[in-house]
Amino acid sequence: MFIGTGGGMNLRNGLDASGRKPKVGLSQILNHIMSPNSSSSPFHLRSSTSDDSPPSDLPLKPIPGNYGLPFFGPIKDRLDYFYLQGKESFFQTRMHKYQSTVFRTNMPLGPFIASNPNVITVLDAISFPILFDTSKVEKLNVFEAGAELCTYMPSTAFTGGYRVCPFLDPSEPKHALLKRLFLTLLATLHDKFIPLFRKCLSELFINLEDQLLDKGKVCFNTLNDSMSFNFVLRLFCDQNPSETRLGSNGQKLLDKWLFFQLAPLITLGLPKFFNLFEDLLFHTWPLPAILVKSSYTKIYDVFYTSMSSILDEAESFGIKRDEACHNLVFMAGFNSYGGMKTWFPDLIKWVGLAGEKLHHQLRDEIRSVVRAEGGVTLSGIDKMSLTNSVVYEALRIEPPVPFQYGKAKEDLVVHSHDAAFEIKKGEMIFGYQPFATKDPKIFKDPEEFVGHRFVGEGEKLLKYVYWSNGREVDDPTVKDKQCPGKDLVVLLSRVMLVELFLRYDTFTIKPGTFLLGSSATFTSLTKATSI
Repeated sequence: MFIGTGGGMNLRNGLDASGRKPKVGLSQILNHIMSPNSSSSPFHLRSSTSDDSPPSDLPLKPIPGNYGLPFFGPIKDRLDYFYLQGKESFFQTRMHKYQSTVFRTNMPLGPFIASNPNVITVLDAISFPILFDTSKVEKLNVFEAGAELCTYMPSTAFTGGYRVCPFLDPSEPKHALLKRLFLTLLATLHDKFIPLFRKCLSELFINLEDQLLDKGKVCFNTLNDSMSFNFVLRLFCDQNPSETRLGSNGQKLLDKWLFFQLAPLITLGLPKFFNLFEDLLFHTWPLPAILVKSSYTKIYDVFYTSMSSILDEAESFGIKRDEACHNLVFMAGFNSYGGMKTWFPDLIKWVGLAGEKLHHQLRDEIRSVVRAEGGVTLSGIDKMSLTNSVVYEALRIEPPVPFQYGKAKEDLVVHSHDAAFEIKKGEMIFGYQPFATKDPKIFKDPEEFVGHRFVGEGEKLLKYVYWSNGREVDDPTVKDKQCPGKDLVVLLSRVMLVELFLRYDTFTIKPGTFLLGSSATFTSLTKATSI
């Protein structure tokens, strides 16, 4: 569902000490594009300030780029995106070519899954927030839950024949009813979040230690998947998965349902000889929902029988009981479990790579606060400024939902740092979040993981952290598309770090990639010497 970081495309002519062309990072390209001294750039950028309101005298420029020939242009861009360039370089090369962070291109998937892949891409921190303004953009039937599929929407056969809340625009009355139901449910469950998650984490770390002792290395993703599934079922259904009719197969059934919806996003990393075959199999036609109908029905039945009280509440809102249940399964199975599958390995990867110095700082802060509070408490977690900053920094550097879409409801003007661009009604706007949240005009050393970035005065930069379909400083409402579980994601991430550094002084990992996200393999753990 979510994307991992990729390597930068080589765009310079010079050679490094080994005789190879050096890679160019995102910040170098952006600075080159925006530099007032760049001989190849016609732009003259004003210094950025803490106020992200664009100057009123920015020149109105035509949007550069094109979509190529019908049918063939989208296919070429799709092959570039998945195979020939890769995600990061796909955007870097076009941004460099057009000398602009706003340009036209095609986004996958194109023929034959998505009828219109034409988008206007926005890649800087100033232009990106247009995608959050639902008074100006429409969020109808766009698949944004970590997907990059433009107007593609998985068949409603995956969700009982209903368009679930993520595919509804806030202007549709049912959107407000369903989102209010989600917010009500989360408020009802808030007392369970910390104790239940700590219990699930305890089981995870016990298994991690045992397997590390036995094998010498452990893939965190596998243990995290199991922990995440158990947590989600216990939280929403108030049962251990083994106590339901799902038995020991529940996680496999849910993974299968997720895979069939997300298959169009997948590249398996096969040899180049197989790229065309893989593209035809995964990126040209959607997989049929009928093949996972029985798996989904078993999951649905468990939610339907376990969540009677919230379904009663849904009926009082005017929502059909079965429609509410299908929405709850999607929220729990796709958004919650699917998100945890990919986000927590990202978090562990970045913290692990940050090294022992940051680990010791986190350890000292966490243990000091826990001692003072007499245990792990919400008020204590709020006092852990470094721990909180580390979570936000991980969300900034690798947003778990990297893609956003919105169709212009009217003719409008979008601003980048240095120019204004007119977008016509009906045009699709697309944003790739990792570029916006690594904007070098906003963040110093944007491609580096800086654990203390959001401590003290750094908190002012949180308005540029966009991972949740909104700014980190905003709260979700029934009138927007911001993730209703935004604060829960941040809380659980903090709790994971708290539990980790209560138990261990430091650890090492080996990073990797895994289908749609990152992998983190533990190679060592140093148990806590003191609490």
